Amino acid sequence: MRYVLLGQLGADWIMRHRERVDSVMKKFDELGITLETWYYTQGAFDFIDIIDAPDAESVLAFSAWYGGRGMGRVQSMPAFDGDTLARAVDKARG
Repeated sequence: MRYVLLGQLGADWIMRHRERVDSVMKKFDELGITLETWYYTQGAFDFIDIIDAPDAESVLAFSAWYGGRGMGRVQSMPAFDGDTLARAVDKARG
């Protein structure tokens, strides 16, 4: 299942980019999460990641780990493709 992660960087981690990324990639691997793409942004969020995760619990575990290490905050949401939306609409119609 794909998820969008909207993240904010903790002040202590902004200048420790490589260390943060290495730690995150290791944790993703431990949790079975694949990073599909990422972008750094300016505004309310510092980055947007698109990930593929085995389940919601893995995403929750990552968010707890990330925040617990003081790296910042992550908001996550499931991401659906157009075919999935079309099937959901068909189910909604009955």
